[in-house]
Amino acid sequence: MSAARDAARRVGDLSPAEFDSRLTGPGVAIGIGPFDFRVRARARGLATPLHALYRDYPLLAGERVLHGHVEVRDVVRFLPRPRRRVRFLVDGRAPHEDMPAGQALPVLEWGINLVVALRFHCFLMLHAAVLERGCRALLLPAWPGHGKTTLCAALAHRGWRLFSDEFGLVRPGTRELVPIPRPMPLKNASIEVIRRFAPEAYLGPVIPNTRKGTIAHVRPPEGSIARADETAPAAWLVYPRWEAGAALMLEEIPKSEGFLQLVTNAFNYEMLGEAGFTTARDLVDGTRCFRLVYSDLDEAVAALGALADEPA
Repeated sequence: MSAARDAARRVGDLSPAEFDSRLTGPGVAIGIGPFDFRVRARARGLATPLHALYRDYPLLAGERVLHGHVEVRDVVRFLPRPRRRVRFLVDGRAPHEDMPAGQALPVLEWGINLVVALRFHCFLMLHAAVLERGCRALLLPAWPGHGKTTLCAALAHRGWRLFSDEFGLVRPGTRELVPIPRPMPLKNASIEVIRRFAPEAYLGPVIPNTRKGTIAHVRPPEGSIARADETAPAAWLVYPRWEAGAALMLEEIPKSEGFLQLVTNAFNYEMLGEAGFTTARDLVDGTRCFRLVYSDLDEAVAALGALADEPA
């Protein structure tokens, strides 16, 4: 961790009562990868799962300029009838409509992702899971529903270091990936898949009926958070797709196809202009590009492990 952070203290060093008091009061300043956030929450039932999921994250000490102040709070609407909702705020403003009661945790997690996606264009931001092994980074860009987060959570519990299940942060002009390890939101059937695959994984509460279905968050491995300041160069671009009953297929694809798929999975490629193009081009030129189709998680993890074990 950087010297500016209170490396001796983590969220888990606070007692549940002290964490709750800070969360509902002045807020808890937390380092999340390269970003510093102050988190406040006045929403029913949020303090306990948040304390557990963020147990290993560094607490930030002293006065500092933060990248964002985020908050989730309960609100009551009286028209057309009284009902409780939750509201997400960033720097005191609500970027979207209030959400259903009982969904404070996913609303907060989606909100932090929204802040990152909209504010930090110093990076080329890819919609991709990222993991590291042997000082080389694996990118898994994919559309929603292709099994990206499930595969990412599985790899993170089989010896790969988690960078992110959502953001591939690339410094323009380099192939360096910047870690931003965050709780990984599993959806629907994937929750039980990971429970069986990695019984040691810690999952937060199961939250039904969200706009993305039933969700449970996987806590990042402690080592991934402890090494969140260690970047790694991209070595592999693998485009995964889960298909029920499909035989495993891991095949190398032309770099032209790899480039096209990469930029269509970027949040801000057009915004960065020439810097976005040259960074994406160099990223593809310096990596091997593959297509992965799988139905069996063990087979997919083994195939990617074998790929990582090949000589550089």
